[in-house]
Amino acid sequence: MLNRLHDSLRLRTTPVIFFGAAGIILLFVIATILFTDPLSSATGVASQWLMENLGWFYILGVTLFLVFLIYIAASRFGRVKLGPDDEKPEHSNLTWFGMLFAAGIGTILMFWGVAEPVSHFGAPPRGEALGIQAETQAAAMEAINFSLYHFTFHTWAIFTLPALGFAYFIHKRNLPPRVSSIFQPILGRRIHGPIGKFIDIVAIIGTVFGVAVSIGLGVLQINGGLEQLVGIPQNAGWQLIIIGVVTGIAMISVGLGLEKGIKVLANVNIISAIALMLFVLVAGGATVFMLKGTIESFGSYVMNLPELALWNDTFADTGWQNTWTVFYWAWTITWSPFVGIFIARISRGRTIRQFVVGVLAVPSLFSVVWFGIFGYASMDIELNGDGGLVERVVDDGDIPGALFELLSHYPAAWIVSVFAIVIVIIFFITSLDSAALVIDTMANGHEDFNPLGQRLFWALAVGLITATLLVFSGEGGLGALQSISILIGLPFFIIAFFQMYALHRALKEDAGEMPAMRTREWRKVLTPEETVRRMRIEDDKYDYEDPVSTTTRPQPATEVPVMQDPYIRPPTGRDVRRHRRDSTLAGRTGSRKLPKPNVDG
Repeated sequence: MLNRLHDSLRLRTTPVIFFGAAGIILLFVIATILFTDPLSSATGVASQWLMENLGWFYILGVTLFLVFLIYIAASRFGRVKLGPDDEKPEHSNLTWFGMLFAAGIGTILMFWGVAEPVSHFGAPPRGEALGIQAETQAAAMEAINFSLYHFTFHTWAIFTLPALGFAYFIHKRNLPPRVSSIFQPILGRRIHGPIGKFIDIVAIIGTVFGVAVSIGLGVLQINGGLEQLVGIPQNAGWQLIIIGVVTGIAMISVGLGLEKGIKVLANVNIISAIALMLFVLVAGGATVFMLKGTIESFGSYVMNLPELALWNDTFADTGWQNTWTVFYWAWTITWSPFVGIFIARISRGRTIRQFVVGVLAVPSLFSVVWFGIFGYASMDIELNGDGGLVERVVDDGDIPGALFELLSHYPAAWIVSVFAIVIVIIFFITSLDSAALVIDTMANGHEDFNPLGQRLFWALAVGLITATLLVFSGEGGLGALQSISILIGLPFFIIAFFQMYALHRALKEDAGEMPAMRTREWRKVLTPEETVRRMRIEDDKYDYEDPVSTTTRPQPATEVPVMQDPYIRPPTGRDVRRHRRDSTLAGRTGSRKLPKPNVDG
């Protein structure tokens, strides 16, 4: 039946996965509209239980992801090429980074760049436990520490782990671009069976919801900016209009494809965001304060990272971490398959070490600069200026309007705020069209030509879920986005541990085992007095070793082992001599071999 429906619609996908995921998404939308209160109550109770009882699992999991990635990059596997061994990267470093930034964390930085530091400045997370008073210098440093903890290495570890798995199994083992492909070392051919299809359906549903949460935050911010600029109220009706307009623009970008749509928007994104950041840095009159604070806060963050990475609010048990850190990790991991496949697709030809450093470190360092500038700009206004940010963000709870409240203290505030809204819209479009492209790839299992209608459907599905969560759910707004993220995120965390095992196992299988390290051996060294004494002894109850094998100064007993290239097959006949020269480290580098040691008695 599904096959006949698939063929009649002229689709080019896997029927079970496509219709299974699409059916569950549509069912959720209908159930939410028809049974708003019961569904909202059940979602709230379930998410609250998870936050109270499994919040520690989310905290521990992300830290383990980060440790695993550092180990993989630093190990011998870091030299493995994601693709054929002699292939070069497809994109330049600048274009690659721009696409990473736009698809991964651009929307997040625009939404939380001001809201996060100001929120923690007005209500310090560990204020009660550490005695930190709100709106003080200590509160400012605490606010930046938590902002960097939430949006640098840990956040990008959530994106990098599945991205590395996709890149390896898609480009190295040439498997379909699906989440189930990462499980090939565990499941074998069963990745194409019911278990693999179930994994892919769950991954697609989670990705749609995760992207919808990100888009929802963008909608709230656009609505907040429009309210400040032209008086458009923040309500469900205007949010539906914003979702409809921007989704329509994103669908046009989807039709243009990667090179003409996403790639161009990504470059515009990164340039526009940097321009806004430089404006905040220069135009506010506190440039030196922001630069000094950025460097100082990075040092404070690095120093406090081990504690923050494992902090669970055990003694105070305020519940703060559940609505901040746990929400961030759960939300981020739900749309990590989308970001992961997208990053894997644009990263072909790079080594694992280059991949991890590029995807994990470079965007994280950009986030350090971003939060340093916007965070310290906010602190300068609160500590040395007219204030008003804490009142709007913390007291009034207007988190989406935080950026525009900051810009209201700058010259040409109206024009710059319009520019900021345009940047958010572009991020919105970029995230939505790249998500549609990736989700369609996950559904059909290949990156060849696919009917445009399939990609348009997924863009429409994300917009529909966004509208449902923001407008039709019982909680509405940020609360609804938080609840659904925490629920959807749990199975993705469990899957991530299997991803680490599968990736490590595949690397060991493909790279082979390295032989034990061989070193030259050294003679035993004795003091001159002991050496003379032993040579004079004629009869002793102890059986001393041969005095000739000892020495009074360090002397090697064997030559330095010559390491041969394990990837070169040993030749025969006349080529043996050339092989001995060219297959050793000394032969390839032109360095001299150490002379044989002189053995003295």
